[in-house]
Amino acid sequence: MIIALFINVSKKQHQHLIFDVIQFLTSHQATVVMEDIHADTFGAKKLSEIPPSDIACRISMGGDGTILQIMHSYPEIEAPILGINLGHLGFMADVPISDIYPSLLDLLQGNYKVHERLMIEGESLEKRRCQAVNDIVIHRASNPSLIELAIHVDGLYVNTFEADGIILSTPNGSTAYSLAAGGPILSPDLEALVLTPISAHTISNRPIVLTADQKIQIQYLSEYDPVEVRADGLDQFFLKTGETFQIFRSPKKFRLISLYRSDYFSTLRTKLNWSGKLR
Repeated sequence: MIIALFINVSKKQHQHLIFDVIQFLTSHQATVVMEDIHADTFGAKKLSEIPPSDIACRISMGGDGTILQIMHSYPEIEAPILGINLGHLGFMADVPISDIYPSLLDLLQGNYKVHERLMIEGESLEKRRCQAVNDIVIHRASNPSLIELAIHVDGLYVNTFEADGIILSTPNGSTAYSLAAGGPILSPDLEALVLTPISAHTISNRPIVLTADQKIQIQYLSEYDPVEVRADGLDQFFLKTGETFQIFRSPKKFRLISLYRSDYFSTLRTKLNWSGKLR
């Protein structure tokens, strides 16, 4: 079994844990590969020497941001991902440090399921493209005031938002930036999209839930500086006044490993610090 292990290099305090995880995996007859820059340091095989199709699964040691970075850096690898949380608020990286080795044993023994979650793509008329697991955000960037964005869904006019920007989120990303901007939490297996205005000037503007097969066109109307487009907070380019950007379902799926020892709602309760029934 070939496992690709990805690490967040900023978590230097966890280096000893990375060595221990590699030792645990190899002692259970797994072959561990890592990014070339880290492979020699940790005694693993180099990722570049392994065909992507030979990788059975990926393990991310970091947080949700590490998982997103993996998805954007290695789109050719389709193996599902297990996230070990070395950060704070992790919805995708939901294996805590205290449960690493029982969780890895479950992984090695096949005691898990793989969720195939919706991803989205964006494209400008100039054929600039991006792909996202969580969200695509159009933001006012350096402009000091609110911007106007005209929204069409499947060619039908919806509204012109005067706001800091808009977030187009997948269900997986509904607990990220969209939630912070007032959007709803969607069950991650839903086939839906959420359009959430960011600090809209009119309080009647509310998030809109759309079907996953609808195409959303966003036109930047304001006579200001270009606005920023970001996918998962990573890929970046700009739209000029009058330009249109289209967002739609991606043919690719985000494949996340879920262990039977945990569930989505327990993760929500823990990460959002829900207190349960008031007494």
